[in-house]
Amino acid sequence: MRVVDLFCGCGGLSLGFENAGFEVVAGYDNWPAAIKVYHRNFSHPISQLDLSDTAKASEQIREYRPDMIIGGPPCQDFSSAGLRNEDNGRGNLTLSYAEIIANIKPKWFVMENVATITKTRKLASAKEIFKLAGYGLTQTVLDASYCGVPQKRKRFFLIGKLGEKDDFMAENISNRLSEKFMSVKDYFGDTIDFEYYYRHPRSYARRGIFSVHEPSPTIRGVNRPIPNGYQLHPNDPVSSLEGIRPLTTRERSMIQTFPPTYEFVGSKSEIEQMIGNAVPVNLGTFVANTIRDFDPAIPFVPRNAAKQATLF
Repeated sequence: MRVVDLFCGCGGLSLGFENAGFEVVAGYDNWPAAIKVYHRNFSHPISQLDLSDTAKASEQIREYRPDMIIGGPPCQDFSSAGLRNEDNGRGNLTLSYAEIIANIKPKWFVMENVATITKTRKLASAKEIFKLAGYGLTQTVLDASYCGVPQKRKRFFLIGKLGEKDDFMAENISNRLSEKFMSVKDYFGDTIDFEYYYRHPRSYARRGIFSVHEPSPTIRGVNRPIPNGYQLHPNDPVSSLEGIRPLTTRERSMIQTFPPTYEFVGSKSEIEQMIGNAVPVNLGTFVANTIRDFDPAIPFVPRNAAKQATLF
């Protein structure tokens, strides 16, 4: 099962699929900072490419003979954290993704995005492209904390397979969901020495202090210190800020379930942004394993041993 990752960023979805035994043969992105990080952590090629040029992109990607294409087109135009204007330009890359799939027609595809994409015209148009190309579609919004990730992060997935009926994956996804959320403490165990931490709220109408006995809030692309004069919110689970600190960059990456030795390079703002934009690795593995449940004949390919030794 040859997999190509489009809009691969720093590699969360690629690593998730590789950990589930899928053979990722290439990655594509257009952000040089993320490409450098991806290159540090994978042995297969990563290329910079403007994926809005769908004819050129399709021609290059087709050379890898993918059985599956995965990827998360940029989500800022759909995100609740932004202005949510799907006509700003980046939303068009969702249509570019669909057109590339329709041009190449891999057996499978997986498209990931923010949960709010379900309310957009761009998604409806993309689904029309997929249906005309012959794909059966399963659409779901997953809470990552029920998929092996210590983070309450809701993400949209659209899984397509040529010649299948719609909702063909629904039962496999439901069967794999955990009955209980995963907390930060569940994931890190005794390797952490704090009980509460600060995550800068989008507005001071929301709390900023969180307990390790609950899932982390969504890891965002910024990581700010506690501001001087921060007033405790009624829902903050502490009575004092003594000993409270923000998560470190490395801790944030690990809550995104990157392994502790995953190599991040670039400026601090670039690294924080790519961590916040990433698909949690274990969420990628969860989705990959639901596909394996549906088709157990998919070969299991162990991750490249030389690269694996540097990561874990």
